[in-house]
Amino acid sequence: MITAIREVRRAKGMTLDDVARACKPPTTAQTIGRLETGTRTVSVGWLNRIAEALGVAAADLVTLPIRTGIPVAAILDTGGVTAPRQAITLTPPISTPGLIAITVATGMGEYRRGDEIWCETLSPDAYANALNRDVLVPRPAGRFLFARLIGREGDRLQLLPLDSGSRQQIVTDPPWIAMAVKLVRIL
Repeated sequence: MITAIREVRRAKGMTLDDVARACKPPTTAQTIGRLETGTRTVSVGWLNRIAEALGVAAADLVTLPIRTGIPVAAILDTGGVTAPRQAITLTPPISTPGLIAITVATGMGEYRRGDEIWCETLSPDAYANALNRDVLVPRPAGRFLFARLIGREGDRLQLLPLDSGSRQQIVTDPPWIAMAVKLVRIL
């Protein structure tokens, strides 16, 4: 975590010792120095203590990494390629909790070699959300099945593998599945 403790402390005209004594309970200037330089990890508890000592909100002490959008230069549709009428930016992907990925080493179905498939993990109560979607299903002994979820009857999932000519497979009571939500294809 990147913090702005030093910047806020200096803007308030306080020394390390001033902040250390203002903390409840008081601490040492050395500890505050380590926290603001990053040589010691800043916990939420420390962040709240220092914020109170400085008289600011804890959010004022955290600097989030800058994420810039990617400008859209053109729009491709059936009429050809046109410039957007207003400025559009796309946000690059960011990892969120529950996402896992699949990399494609050999083309299969609609997927090509080099594709990345981002999947959202689902618990059993949310399996219905993945009907008619491609899913990754864990199997015993560290194996997986990547297939289209075509039905569910109780704890049995009916899956159609992506290879042409493959037969439907039934998986009983998997602890989780991961539904494909984003395809990243390098050109």
